[in-house]
Amino acid sequence: MPIHEDKRCPRCSNVFECKAGSIAQCDCSKIVLSLEERAFIEDKYKDCLCLNCLKDLKNKYVFFKEKYFG
Repeated sequence: MPIHEDKRCPRCSNVFECKAGSIAQCDCSKIVLSLEERAFIEDKYKDCLCLNCLKDLKNKYVFFKEKYFG
């Protein structure tokens, strides 16, 4: 049986359910991140983030990339 656990997002402190035992059902599988976006996020956070924070950081990376490299 897949293991799910409640986690606290290290960015916003909201509690969310991590479904690493069934990754296809996990919220993080609902967002597509490029390798650069993943590196941008992994540079700042070492644990799972909630879906809202993942979406926000993806948008921040796009803004950063357009501002400084676009």
